[in-house]
Order: sequence, then C-alpha cells, then structure tokens
Amino acid sequence: MDHGICISWYNLPDKSRDAYLEWVHGNYIPKQLERPGITWAAHYASESNVKLSGEKGRLSNVKSNAVPTGDRYILLLGGADAHAFARPTQSEYHAQLPAADRKMLAMRLGERVNVMAEEARVHGPAATQPADKIALSPCIQIGSFNNGADQEDDEVMAWYAQWRLPCMEKLPGCVRVRKYASVSGWAKHAILYEFTSVEARNDNFLEHEKPYPEQEAWSDKVVRKLVHAPGSPNLARRIWPACRRSARPLIRSSRSGWSCHSCRAAART
Repeated sequence: MDHGICISWYNLPDKSRDAYLEWVHGNYIPKQLERPGITWAAHYASESNVKLSGEKGRLSNVKSNAVPTGDRYILLLGGADAHAFARPTQSEYHAQLPAADRKMLAMRLGERVNVMAEEARVHGPAATQPADKIALSPCIQIGSFNNGADQEDDEVMAWYAQWRLPCMEKLPGCVRVRKYASVSGWAKHAILYEFTSVEARNDNFLEHEKPYPEQEAWSDKVVRKLVHAPGSPNLARRIWPACRRSARPLIRSSRSGWSCHSCRAAART
C-alpha cells in the first residue's frame, strides 16, 4: 500500500529547465524508486490562471516570507508509510548523492517539502484501475494549508468526512481523492484530487456544490478560515510518467503548454 507521501513544490530557472527535467526524469526519479518503501513517483507542471470554486477572494495564502514560494513544479513520491522518507530523510539522501546530482538539485528555486500520512481516501466514478494500481492520474489539484487561528481541527475533519469526500465519489471525471495530515513540513494538511483531465476538472468540479446551498455555505465557512501555502491550490498536468499515448516524456510548447509527442503529432494530422 501507499499510505505515505513526500511532496516537493519548486520553481526552475528557464535557462536550465530542460537539462534539469531530463535529469530528474531519467536519473533522479528512477533512483528514488529503488529505495525501500517508495512505491511510486509522479511529476507535474502547474497550470496558470486557474479558476477556483466559490466566491472570488475567499481563499487566502500565507503572507510570511519564511515560507518558500516555489510551486510551478510538483514532485510526488508515494511510500508504504511516512517513515519510508525517514530511513534516510530526503535531506540525508540528497547529501550523499554525487556532486553532479547535487548540482542539479540546487536548480530548484523556492523549494518547499512536506512528508505526510494518509488520513482518508475515496474513489470517484472515473476510477477504472483496480484498487491496487496506484499510479497518479494525468491531472491533479493539490491544496496544502493550515487551519486558521480560530478554527478547530474537528471542523475541518468533519467537513471532509461528511461533505467534500462523499461528493467526490459521485463527481464525473474524478478518479480519486486522498486527504493527508503532515508529519514534516509547513502545511499541516493536504488534499490531493485526481481527475481524468484538466478539462474534466473545470467542467465538473467548479460548480458541483450549486445544487446544495446549505453544504455550499458550510464549504464557504471552512475554506475562508484556511491559510494556504504559496500558490495553493495547484492545478497541474502530469509530465512524468508519460501519458498512455506515448512512451516518451512530455515536452513544453510555448503555445500550448505541456503535451506528449504522440498528442502533438495527432493534432497536426
């Protein structure tokens, strides 16, 4: 099983981005997957100009300069449990890497890392994989946050258990949702939604509470009290592993964002 997760949010300099991505997909991630207890890996590029559910401005992000602000790339590692990332810790593991690898890691800008343990998991209508197949979907939305000063932990826990997670079990385009609690890192909570595509998320998730005004009001009350990490929540497309239509990694186009070689070829025909 995969009840632990290590999440790294960071930015990259444009000049060395391509070299870094070739290294992280071809060298770093395969080495991570050889470590005992690490069960899967996925790498995502965050979307820009993301539409959020609810009234504009209800969601707040931390203002402290002490919290790193990287968020354009998200690397997720799944573990049997959270302690898969404690034997050794990520910082200890990185310290013993060759100098060339440490040089590539140093390209990460504003990196923020959380190690978390799974609190709950539900599957949506689009969950066509067997339960033991745990590869992440092509699209994720991930929120990382702390409770507000006047917000009790029980309120957030109840909202997820009684309303948000049950909703996702019925939402078209939703594959799976996992709620995490932090073991290490700034954010105390994380919520990881998986969708079949960015388009499916935009079509179905943004207005899913409209038929239920009382529950929508509850969501508004809870969300307004949360303090999110910089850039959170992130909507992101998977860039590793490659999509099913292609065995090659995804590539970046200045016009259309991230896409795979097969999808770009199909678009030209």
